[in-house]
Amino acid sequence: MDGYSPLGELNPLSESGDGIGGGFADACELYEYNRPDAGLVAWLAVDPTGRPELARYLDRLVPFAPATGSGSFYALWRCDDRSDLATLPVVLFGSEGELDVVASGVLELFPLLAPPAEEPPPAAGEAERGHRRPEYLAWPERTFGRPAPDTAEAVLARARAEYGPRFLAWMREFVPEEALSSLRDNLDR
Repeated sequence: MDGYSPLGELNPLSESGDGIGGGFADACELYEYNRPDAGLVAWLAVDPTGRPELARYLDRLVPFAPATGSGSFYALWRCDDRSDLATLPVVLFGSEGELDVVASGVLELFPLLAPPAEEPPPAAGEAERGHRRPEYLAWPERTFGRPAPDTAEAVLARARAEYGPRFLAWMREFVPEEALSSLRDNLDR
């Protein structure tokens, strides 16, 4: 199989040329597909050793890309057994304990990765990204025949409403309640 993963929608994030890599958005680097752990065990503060039920639980989360340079990452949540993995919800695990359902699928994540419309000038030696925002936002329609979803706020609200309560209930099975406060706060917005 060519590319990063069985999710063709993710492969262009790290490709150059026809892809959107090369300065379109932060977090263009992708983890190796099905990379074991990728920070989940540390973030969740759980030890799966000798606990097959916990290992099966962790297998339902597929970390695929860093969200920041400080340890935050995105993961797909296998909330069911659907065959189209690109339609699985995307969850953010933050380096400061943030937890949120941020997109209802991979294509919905793309607007959240877009450079801000009003980005400060780049430091010496850094690539300027803000001027490429319109090109980046047009990329999903050009590549997949689907326009980028509305605004980042609409994407977040839709994902939280559709998957947030289910994800919170699912996480409560193995994750300490104090680790879920950020998700509860986001769902109350």
